[in-house]
Amino acid sequence: MSMNPETSPKDPSAIQQRRQANMLLIRLQWLTILLLIAALLWLYISQQRFEQSVHERLQSNEQVVSRLNEMDDRLFAMSQQTLPEPRVAASSQAQNQLDLLRIQIKAVDRLLVDNNDSAAIDLLRGLHWQLSQSSNEIAPALTVVIKQSLLKDIERLQAQSAQPSPWQMHNLALQNIQTFLQRHERYDHKEGSKDNEDTAKNKEALTRKQLAIHETIMTLNLAIQASNMRDREQLISYLSQARKQLITLTPNADERQQQTANPPASDQTANITMMQAPNDVAEVINWLDQLIVEAPKPTALLTTQVLAKSQR
Repeated sequence: MSMNPETSPKDPSAIQQRRQANMLLIRLQWLTILLLIAALLWLYISQQRFEQSVHERLQSNEQVVSRLNEMDDRLFAMSQQTLPEPRVAASSQAQNQLDLLRIQIKAVDRLLVDNNDSAAIDLLRGLHWQLSQSSNEIAPALTVVIKQSLLKDIERLQAQSAQPSPWQMHNLALQNIQTFLQRHERYDHKEGSKDNEDTAKNKEALTRKQLAIHETIMTLNLAIQASNMRDREQLISYLSQARKQLITLTPNADERQQQTANPPASDQTANITMMQAPNDVAEVINWLDQLIVEAPKPTALLTTQVLAKSQR
């Protein structure tokens, strides 16, 4: 029985195809190996360049540090040449402590501006303890006066922290005014859109009124920011500006202002903030008059005054 020549395993064409396939695989393998070698070489070269760059930067930093050290040495040598005698330096130690104490009191003032009474009280107690140490070289009589002023400041701040801050009361009153004006503005806009028979003059007046109310709300935002920053002059300026913006909406507002220009000495601001909101624009103007008169005044620390007198 004869075998089909096309299926013979010894067919020359099949053997040749196998050889070609094997050669192709071998070439692909070598190509892959060469690519891997090239990638490794590229990584090695990149690493060497990176290390060289880092080394150069380190050398540059070392040079800068060495120059700074040289400058420090020169400055130290110059300062040593100009230093006073040891006994003179010892006599100025008290003045240095007074200067440091003034700086620390300024930090207390900054804490009070930030409405951080508890931290200010802690710092004042620390200063009182500091003056009681043996290392204190401030004159004994002045030390006694400063310690007494520190105690009085601590007592005043403790009593103040137990009550609402006048600045916070002002902010609450201003927020109540804004709530009323926003509701009043929306009401006017709603009523104006419903009345289709209004004349052009009435519509123009309504638009001016809404614009004045909107500008007043924005001005009150600036007043609240000034109150948060404990800036009394800016607060009064913005409150006065808001009053001028609203005065055009109430013809009788000038008469009401004269009636409330000199309010009694009672805590009217606290009474104002207990209300939910004013009832009309005229009442808002009365509120602004009272807030201007009752604008909080930053109280200077007694210790600051004592240190200022000692400096003079």
